[in-house]
Amino acid sequence: MTDASPTPLESLVTLLGLETLEENLFRGHSQDLGFPQLFGGQVLGQALSAATRTVPSERKVHSLHGYFLRPGDAHKPVVYQVDGVRDGGSFTTRRISAIQNGKTIFFCSASFHGKEEGFTHQLGMPDIESPEQLIEQGARIERYEGHPIEFLRMKAPATTSEGASSAPPRQRLWFRLSGELPEDDALHRYLLTYSSDFNLLATALGGHGVRFGSPELQMASLDHSLWFHQDVRVNDWLLYEMDSPWAGGARSFSRGSLYNRHGELVASSAQEGLTRLRQRS
Repeated sequence: MTDASPTPLESLVTLLGLETLEENLFRGHSQDLGFPQLFGGQVLGQALSAATRTVPSERKVHSLHGYFLRPGDAHKPVVYQVDGVRDGGSFTTRRISAIQNGKTIFFCSASFHGKEEGFTHQLGMPDIESPEQLIEQGARIERYEGHPIEFLRMKAPATTSEGASSAPPRQRLWFRLSGELPEDDALHRYLLTYSSDFNLLATALGGHGVRFGSPELQMASLDHSLWFHQDVRVNDWLLYEMDSPWAGGARSFSRGSLYNRHGELVASSAQEGLTRLRQRS
């Protein structure tokens, strides 16, 4: 009798688990999602996973800032080297380099903080339909084949005669990782980091009449920042509200706010990307 095959979510958790090679050195496998290069969210999540393993468990990551330097290969493993920059009285800082074929493809800094009391406020979540209401209204859950992430979009954008979106550079969607997960705060933060890279860059295309994946478009993440405001559970629906306040010079800037279903702001994100139009043939 053979063991059952792992679920898509179990496979993703394993992907972010990493293999310890020696002190401060880790290796992660890669997944091919059909993109032209290695999915940036994988490198982000694995880098945070590597850093967290070198930090006391009572300190949780509160911010991560990284730069994508070279396209990654989705068919090769990635090695992560962690530099212990600082272990202070309140904060711990780590620098992480992701390496393939002997070259750094990505690096980031991550900061960790212990629990403290202080002022509390947040801007409220927009008043929108819940996931259940959207499903009742006929919204379709979108999935990548064989992948645990699920998306529910607010409303289909208007389209041009060529089928490309003509909506402004703004979008709202619910997402979750479908399946059971342990109550492990660090794991849920890895998975949120991984998931935060979906849809953010493409937000900048709204209003330009070009679809993500169009042959005349070259688009790639240049950097990614994420701030964690509180604990999160990624296997329940999260609202991702995104907009792109600027684009120019073959670059675009997008930002996002992530809320749980109770209206609590759990994280914020920002990203700049290469957005280059090629000559039409």
